[in-house]
Amino acid sequence: MQEFIISVMNRFGYVGIFFLIFFENVFPPIPSEVVLLFGGFMTTYTKLNIFLMIVFSTLGSVVGAIVLYYIGKLLNKERLKKIVSGKVGKVLRIKTNDIDKADYWFDTKGNKTVFFCRFIPVVRSLISIPAGMSEMTMDKFLLYTTVGSAIWNSILLIVGNKVGKNWESILSIMNQYSHIVFMLLIILFIVFLVYFFGFRTKERKAKKN
Repeated sequence: MQEFIISVMNRFGYVGIFFLIFFENVFPPIPSEVVLLFGGFMTTYTKLNIFLMIVFSTLGSVVGAIVLYYIGKLLNKERLKKIVSGKVGKVLRIKTNDIDKADYWFDTKGNKTVFFCRFIPVVRSLISIPAGMSEMTMDKFLLYTTVGSAIWNSILLIVGNKVGKNWESILSIMNQYSHIVFMLLIILFIVFLVYFFGFRTKERKAKKN
């Protein structure tokens, strides 16, 4: 994967970083860290400009995020409520009012969530889906997505530019960061499940009494 990314970057430059970051947003397993750090390094020995690299990488991020946003819009709140009102909801123990609560939470805290999630591996891509599902306005979505993505892309491109040939040493640090984030997300998910199903159990007992 890394060799393929480097070959695309070397061959296509600005267009290459645009499409690689676009696909990284739509298919999160593609490592944006490799693309951006190597892209920054490329500006030290080619005619590629660091500012334009930031512009094209951010455009790729935004276009990819828009695709996922509209996927989320197709899976809107009403469709989800229909799904959970059937067998799926019974199996997962999710009710339609849970969808309303989640939607309300995103309506009130969605702006910050979309912005800060742009700095978290994998989540920075997937957060566009619930944004579309909750029908977050496009102007707000574009604003927080663009600003968050531009900051993330700028940091890695500038770091890649500063460390030059040693960009791969920074990549190992980023991999450790990703692993730590994944572990924290797993822990948070487990805590959520314990809390959610524990709350459901208490709720059922209360109704029986």
